[in-house]
Amino acid sequence: MTHQILVVDDEQDIRELLQYNLQKEGLEVTCVGTGEQALAAARAEPPDLILLDLMLPGLSGLDCCRVLKGDGATRHIPIVMLTAKGEDSDVVTGLDLGADDYVTKPFSPRVLMARVNAVLRRRTDAMPDPADELSHQTLRILPARHEVLVQGAPVDLTATQFSILHFLCLHPGWVFSRNQIINAIKGEDYPVTERSVDVQIVGLRKKLGESGALIETVRGVGYRIKE
Repeated sequence: MTHQILVVDDEQDIRELLQYNLQKEGLEVTCVGTGEQALAAARAEPPDLILLDLMLPGLSGLDCCRVLKGDGATRHIPIVMLTAKGEDSDVVTGLDLGADDYVTKPFSPRVLMARVNAVLRRRTDAMPDPADELSHQTLRILPARHEVLVQGAPVDLTATQFSILHFLCLHPGWVFSRNQIINAIKGEDYPVTERSVDVQIVGLRKKLGESGALIETVRGVGYRIKE
């Protein structure tokens, strides 16, 4: 099966560069230059993934993302944002709106393809059952017993710390904003705020010892578990 990619960028040279690299990998590509055109194209023939520039004339990339993720017919389409350096706040907003990942301009074609392929795999592969046991490098998580082992030794985590670690390990390599982490673990027993997520991460890293380095901070965006 050949995947269909919708490229949204107002700069023709960027569109052509993206199209060349994507087609070289055997992907089918449609290119548009505005957010309005992106909405029309996505609704007419939903692609398998959208590469969406945030700096667009007229309807911005963030507004386009907001509309796509708010529409039942298009909310399932993965979105990889194209951002310029220094747009950390926009990246956070985009992730909170439901975007799946981002690539910073100027981008490496290899990095771009790695991100695109990872998102396509994520869409294709069945998500793991949250109740299943997880093993990730030195970590072993047993949800049914609410237990975490580090190199075979049990570690005593709070309910919130356990939930954060479990959520990150379900999606290795993926960056999540603090708000996304809150939304994933919120409930009556997990009264967390964005600031307290940082506190929980500090405590979690400390309890995990050397394995705490697996939890990476992505400056200005959030956290991920090292892939």
